[in-house]
Amino acid sequence: MKADELRALQAPIKEKYRDNPDAARVILKAEGRLGDGIACRIETGKAIAEAGLHPATGGDGSQLCSGDMLLEALVACAGVTLKAVATALDIPVRDGTVTASGVFDARGTLGVDREAPVGLDAIELKFELDADASEEQLASLHKLTERYCVVLQTIRGNVPVDSSISLQ
Repeated sequence: MKADELRALQAPIKEKYRDNPDAARVILKAEGRLGDGIACRIETGKAIAEAGLHPATGGDGSQLCSGDMLLEALVACAGVTLKAVATALDIPVRDGTVTASGVFDARGTLGVDREAPVGLDAIELKFELDADASEEQLASLHKLTERYCVVLQTIRGNVPVDSSISLQ
């Protein structure tokens, strides 16, 4: 897709949202089903995933770890966002990789040490591109990718989460 095609595709959508800001508010939802053992099965409509314990907390490695899934969501969002921004800026990206990594201290999740954090204590997001781009273009591409990546902005934004529990 070329920049003019992307602009043409998004122009009526942007106009609609300028005229009716409420139309831009879309509810995203994920649902999982608790199953046998210590697992949660997630069906997205496109794929089925089963999350379980990371081997560092007793899992056998056959199921996805939710921490890995968080990093996968970040990589997916950042990669799609980067490609859209590169297209809009007319920066041809031939190939590349997006990598996210983070340190997870299993002592926190296992309750071994109450001072140890639960979750990742830092995340590194790295882009390596095969592209014809100047340093200025790369800086702009990086800045705009970060600005428009939904998952990155959600992680950075300290989004309030309302949690509840009830019986069926």
